[in-house]
Amino acid sequence: MTPSPAAPANTHPYESLTPDVVLDALATLGLHGDGRLTGLNSYENRVYQVFLEDRSAVVVKFYRPERWTEAEILEEHGFSLELAAAEVPAVPPLVFDGKTLHHHAGFAFSVSPYRGGRAPELDNFEVLEWVGRFLARIHTVGCAKPFEARPALDLQTFGLDSRDWLLENDKIPLDMQRDWEKMCNEALDMVRATALALQPPASDFKPRKLRLHGDVHPGNILWTPTDRPGGGPHFVDLDDARTGFAVQDLWMLLSGDRAQRTSQLSGLLDGYEQFREFDRRELALIEPLRTLRLIHYSAWLARRWEDPIFPINFPWFGSSDYWKGQILVLEDQCEQMAEEPLYA
Repeated sequence: MTPSPAAPANTHPYESLTPDVVLDALATLGLHGDGRLTGLNSYENRVYQVFLEDRSAVVVKFYRPERWTEAEILEEHGFSLELAAAEVPAVPPLVFDGKTLHHHAGFAFSVSPYRGGRAPELDNFEVLEWVGRFLARIHTVGCAKPFEARPALDLQTFGLDSRDWLLENDKIPLDMQRDWEKMCNEALDMVRATALALQPPASDFKPRKLRLHGDVHPGNILWTPTDRPGGGPHFVDLDDARTGFAVQDLWMLLSGDRAQRTSQLSGLLDGYEQFREFDRRELALIEPLRTLRLIHYSAWLARRWEDPIFPINFPWFGSSDYWKGQILVLEDQCEQMAEEPLYA
């Protein structure tokens, strides 16, 4: 996956992804747009809703060049097709001539059916229970076989690699660098200690890794009215699918104070355990996983800064004030990791 040869060397590859290129890519699959094209909320890739001449709509995703290998993208597609075959409400890519991944003008892309919906009401116990049931079904499919190409979500890939890249590439202002590095190391040491405490012989519990959605937050669940056929949650965007622990697909749905998070967790697990066992000792991983995501997020923003859409949408990133705030966030995470984990 390389940028279009027509793109000047000093521009970002996505600058050559014009509406005409999007429509031409669809035309190679026999899909002809009527000219209406809407960019959807995605920073990592470029995703568009396109209306076709027959008045139907599809979603076309152009993968960020050099982020995933073709093998890794195809594993994502294969997983989503497995979920659909198991009647889990995921949205897999459409198949054209036996393929789900296509190429045009130097970009790799896929096409999916359009699914509407709104964010789920996560203060509603019934909604949480319903989401929990489907998360369990995703994990039942996810544990059937491993990913071969896609990486794991772990201390090394999300934490240590992110820290090292930020420091080696001088992405942190000098006036904040030493304090941030010190606080980051303290946080990562606590993550490591939690992970070690959950490994034999320190414990008889060894969390089982499986294929995950990887990024289950409210924006990746589309809720449709339950009085309609197929109503309920639809899970979208498996772009971050990785190997990891089951709790990874639950914790991002929790918000508010400890009492609120405990109540939300109870709803999710009530639904989850109707279909699949969940070992509550994994709950000790919630705050370590949140810590890894925070560190990874800063590295992600820095890695993507040459993409023009990032300075526009994240103008606050990179300043001394930003990194000072991150130091405080990591201090808070250390306090959270020192507390007793949530239990439901």
